[in-house]
Amino acid sequence: MQKSHFEKIAIDAALKAGDYIRKNIGKVKDIHYKGEINIVTDIDKKAENIIVNTIRKVYPLHNFLAEEGTYTKRNLDFTWIIDPLDGTTNFLHGYPVFCVSIALEYRGKFLVGVVYDPTRNELFYAKKGKGAFLNKKRIHTSGVNNIKRALLATGFAYNVKRAKDDNISRFAKFIKASQAVRRGGSAAIDLCYVACGRFDGFWELGLHPWDSAAALLIVEEAGGKVTQFDGSKYSIYDKEILASNSKIHSRMIKILSN
Repeated sequence: MQKSHFEKIAIDAALKAGDYIRKNIGKVKDIHYKGEINIVTDIDKKAENIIVNTIRKVYPLHNFLAEEGTYTKRNLDFTWIIDPLDGTTNFLHGYPVFCVSIALEYRGKFLVGVVYDPTRNELFYAKKGKGAFLNKKRIHTSGVNNIKRALLATGFAYNVKRAKDDNISRFAKFIKASQAVRRGGSAAIDLCYVACGRFDGFWELGLHPWDSAAALLIVEEAGGKVTQFDGSKYSIYDKEILASNSKIHSRMIKILSN
């Protein structure tokens, strides 16, 4: 696969931020709470600066939407959507499931998606219409077509303790319907695992645009399907997401609707 310049810049930024994050495991100095259990550290903020500065050197007029506050809106159609550290709670506790996520959106369509897991040195990336890759090897979703044989994944929003819809009843349903369900704590990694066939399906509530933007393209380019719970078209601004290998998608929709 010949990489576009956009893709090269996104990969460069993700690798730089990931290298910084890996070197600072166990070295957090400042912790702030954005909610009861939603945390941000100095590492998140520095990683975001690394990504934004790397991209701005090449595309100084592009728009940015990033989790830790970088937001610019200019009269251009290109927007970089960034999660510098998806899985901050895991990172803080030394649990090695976290990643860097970078997507480029152009007029509502995603051109590039990059997700980098620095602890496993796994680089997932996709370019619109050109397929999805893991460390230069083409990836595809799984061939599992029976949900009883499916390994699924989900997550819980930061407001799970007070949310009316806490996802717990759905979790229980899928545990009974599938082979097993995992909860890793990084939506971007969960989605990439659907893309490469490690998971067969994923659902979650309450995600933000930067949680799913890059991995959304990776899943679709790997042959997967991404919708809302009822099967309608998914937007990164929606609050529910269902992703699968496409073969068990209708079955997952049925379970989510009951």
